[in-house]
Amino acid sequence: MTTDTDVLNTNRPPLNDIQKTNLLQKIYTHIELIAALLSGLLILLTWSLESVLSEPMWVFLHLIAFAIGGYAKAKEGITETVRTKKLNVEMLMIFAAIGSVSIGYWTEGAILIFIFALSGALETYSMNKSNKAISELMEIQPEEAVLIKDGNEKTIPVSSLSVDDTIFVRAGERIPADGTVIKGSSAVDESAITGESMPLTKTSDYDVYAGTVALDGTLTVKVNKKPDETVFQKIINMVQSAQEEKSPSQQFIERFESTYVYGVLITVVIMLFLPYLIFDWSLSESIYRALVLLVVASPCALVASITPATLSAISNAARKGVLFKGGTHVENLSHINAIAFDKTGTLTKGKPEVTDAFFADEADELYVTSVVGAIENESTHPLAQALTKYSEQKGNNASRIDVNDMKTKSGKGVTAQVNNQTWKIGNADFVGRQDADVFMNGIAAELAAQGKTVLFAKADDAIVAVFALKDTIRKSTKKAISKLKKAGIHTVMITGDNELTAQAVAEEAGIDHYIANCLPEEKVEHVKILRKEYENIAMVGDGINDAPALASANVGIAMGEGTGIALETADMVLIKNNLERITNSMTLSNRMNRIVKQNIFFSLSVIVVLILTNYLQMLDLPLGVIGHEGSTILVILNGLRMLK
Repeated sequence: MTTDTDVLNTNRPPLNDIQKTNLLQKIYTHIELIAALLSGLLILLTWSLESVLSEPMWVFLHLIAFAIGGYAKAKEGITETVRTKKLNVEMLMIFAAIGSVSIGYWTEGAILIFIFALSGALETYSMNKSNKAISELMEIQPEEAVLIKDGNEKTIPVSSLSVDDTIFVRAGERIPADGTVIKGSSAVDESAITGESMPLTKTSDYDVYAGTVALDGTLTVKVNKKPDETVFQKIINMVQSAQEEKSPSQQFIERFESTYVYGVLITVVIMLFLPYLIFDWSLSESIYRALVLLVVASPCALVASITPATLSAISNAARKGVLFKGGTHVENLSHINAIAFDKTGTLTKGKPEVTDAFFADEADELYVTSVVGAIENESTHPLAQALTKYSEQKGNNASRIDVNDMKTKSGKGVTAQVNNQTWKIGNADFVGRQDADVFMNGIAAELAAQGKTVLFAKADDAIVAVFALKDTIRKSTKKAISKLKKAGIHTVMITGDNELTAQAVAEEAGIDHYIANCLPEEKVEHVKILRKEYENIAMVGDGINDAPALASANVGIAMGEGTGIALETADMVLIKNNLERITNSMTLSNRMNRIVKQNIFFSLSVIVVLILTNYLQMLDLPLGVIGHEGSTILVILNGLRMLK
């Protein structure tokens, strides 16, 4: 007989490798925390029953507490010491615990191990929390795809896909690879890639991305990128790189740690005998104070001051559509004094749109728009696509228009035959400069001054319509520039466009200064000049031509829709293409740096106070343990505030 539980178990999909890894990490974190708590409970039980327990049993229970609480950290410390051939903080704690036991302070040594184990469990928890962003990304990455070959469907691993393969995606499934739709139609949820909550309708010739979801229709997709080169995989790789790269502060602390550990051990050895010989301390008191020094001088809190805060900041930013490639860049962002922006695809959408349309008095606007849309639909030029889109928005009848003999005149326009009429669509020279000037009556110069491209539509010998097109600025641009200026950041636009277009965009966006007619190598030179003037600058771009400038800036910022080389070169990526996230990230950077400074100041202050009170013989071992390990727990918890 089959029960409901059996059915549920049968239908439950098996865990993939990523989910298994995440599950093991969670289990390990819980085990580490449970071990620390069990160790603490055992110490409390042993201490409360001390009067009724025999000495062997009392010692045995302490040894169990040592083993349960200290196993993970002892293993970590010994393994790391063997690997690097350098002593570390974990080894200091082991020495301190052994030293406490050697002079009869079993309970204090056990408490030291318990609190150290608890702080270690909290640090592991913080690491796992910071890894949550990438774990969630990786869990939604499809592992299988339906390959269509020779008319047959076959399920294969995504890793086996090649460029130009054809795959089939059913409604409700995640798209397994980047590609172009060749058949079908569906609303696609792209929130995993762009962060946009509204689904986009995808039909033939539209690009789709791995990790996005086909909501209500089936799609046949031609793969155009290898599985390890998809936008989704690049996002995962960047987050992984960010978690592995360490900030300058963290690198300094790690270099400092080893030297400090040896310094503490040498000082402890000196203190074992020097006070006994010079200050008339008893030998037992001198040894005791040396062991207290070993505990309180260990830099556990100092070491934990940076990593949890940095990883939490990276995780926080990733959840909001901003990917940092390492703690270095999170730390550096708050020092930025000026930001340089590319224009096309950064401040603007990167795609021209029709902003104005003028028609001859006798012209049928809907018919003219339909003809223009039908003719330009046969071209892949960005201006042609903009005219086609405008025609569709106006409710055209392009599907009923019979276009014949369509020809492209490079750099000028297109010609075609429609209903026995010769149509020309292009610039003023292409349709006739004199006719164009008469039709526009001086308006063309005004439109050009606004940075707009003017195209004319001519039917036989008469101009019937004029369209003004412009690469419009993003919705977030004005707000972002305004926020940056309020924060005292100087804004500059560096573009290869002409002076008129650059001026128009700069004025509309509110940019402080603009530099036009720049080649890629000139952009780099201007970035270097800005660095000399403002010391720390960021560069924001999206194209191949921006990559050298991104690399030359203190912080390179790429738009999520940008080219692969821009994404690879940048230090920070705006996945949602929202420029306002720059100021948010700067606030995050300031907050992280403030928390790190708080942690370092607090941890060093605690160490100094504990060392002084120990030297003045005002501190006993239990208080030293609590003060030292308590400060470690506090700085970890303070760093975890960055997750909010």
